[in-house]
Amino acid sequence: MQESTVYRSILSEGGVKKQRGIAINLLRRGVAIDIIALSTGLSIQEVEQLQQQMNESAQS
Repeated sequence: MQESTVYRSILSEGGVKKQRGIAINLLRRGVAIDIIALSTGLSIQEVEQLQQQMNESAQS
């Protein structure tokens, strides 16, 4: 089962969701974007997008 393409896709998607959740928590605590990117493996652009989404939802 571990070699299944679907299985690997599910694992990968879960990992990305976890990384984004950690990044959001760090953003809420005021951690610098470059440190979040290094810590989570997300790109700086991805972290900036998460920050922008957080700011937009806070304004709503």
